[in-house]
Amino acid sequence: MDITPSTMRGLYTAISTAFNAQLGSTTTHYQTVAMTVPSTTAANEYPRMDDLPGIREWIGDRIVHDLSMQTYTIRNKEFEGTIGVRISQVEDDQLGFLSSMAAQLGQNAAQFPDQLVFPLLKNGETTKCYDGQNFFDTDHPGYDEDGKETSVSNFAAGSSPAWYLVDDSQVIKPIIYQSRKSFQLIRKDQATDDTVFFGGKAVYGVDGRCNAGYGLWQLIYKSKLPLNAENYAAARAAMTSIRKRNGEVISINPRKLLVPSTLEGAARKLLLNELSANGESNEWKGTAEPVVIPLLA
Repeated sequence: MDITPSTMRGLYTAISTAFNAQLGSTTTHYQTVAMTVPSTTAANEYPRMDDLPGIREWIGDRIVHDLSMQTYTIRNKEFEGTIGVRISQVEDDQLGFLSSMAAQLGQNAAQFPDQLVFPLLKNGETTKCYDGQNFFDTDHPGYDEDGKETSVSNFAAGSSPAWYLVDDSQVIKPIIYQSRKSFQLIRKDQATDDTVFFGGKAVYGVDGRCNAGYGLWQLIYKSKLPLNAENYAAARAAMTSIRKRNGEVISINPRKLLVPSTLEGAARKLLLNELSANGESNEWKGTAEPVVIPLLA
C-alpha cells in the first residue's frame, strides 16, 4: 500500500469509527452510584450536601441554608491512553488488528469512570469525606427525631466480602464523577508529524480530564457482614431512619444492591427467589436489584 494523505485519512476513519462505536456501546456501572458533574476549571468546590434544605411552610422569614459554608474541592486530573503502528505495517497492509485495538481503546475510555468510582467505595471506610468522618463510618454527625445531634452509621464492620446497598433514585448521589474534558481520539499519522518522521510510527491516543470524589454518604450503606436476610434488613433500616436537621426522616429508598462476583449467588437468592431457605415466602424479593460489579472484588 502506498502511503499517501488519502491512505492515512482512510486509516484514521476506520480507527475513529471503531473507537467511537465501542465508546458509545460499552456497558458501564458508575451511574448507579455517581452523578456526573461538568467542570469548566481545574477544580470544583462543593458544599456540605447534607445541608441542602427540604421544602417547608413559609412562616415568617425564609430560612437561608448557606451553601458557601464548609466547601470541599475535587481537582481534575489528566489521563491518557495511546497506541501506535509502524508505517511499514501500513505499507504492507498488516492492519487487521488495528481496528480491534482502537475498539479496545474506546471500551477502556468508556469504562474509565468505573475505575475512578468503585475504588472509592472499596476504600471508603478509611477515606474521609466532607463531614470529617470516613465516608463509611459508624459515627457520622446526624440528628434524631427532635433535631438533636446524634451519631449515624452507614457501615457494618466484619470479615466477609463487602456489599453495598444504594439509593440511586436521587439527583445527588453517593459519588461525584467530575468531567472536565471527555476522552477524544487524537491522531499523529501525517508524514510531517514527529512520530512518523523520526520514529516511523503512526500514533493514536485518547486523553481526558476528570476525577471522582465523595457525595452523599446517607444514600449508601456498606456491610462486611454475611449477605443474608438479617443483615440486609438491618442495612435497610439504618438507611431509611436517617433524619434531617429538623428531625424529619429523609426519603431514602434503597433500590440497588452492589456486590462483587463472589456474592452474586447470595444476592440473587436474597432478592430474586420466591421462597426463603426455610420454605416461607421471601419478604425481600424485589426490594432491590442485584448488580454485580467485578471491580468491587
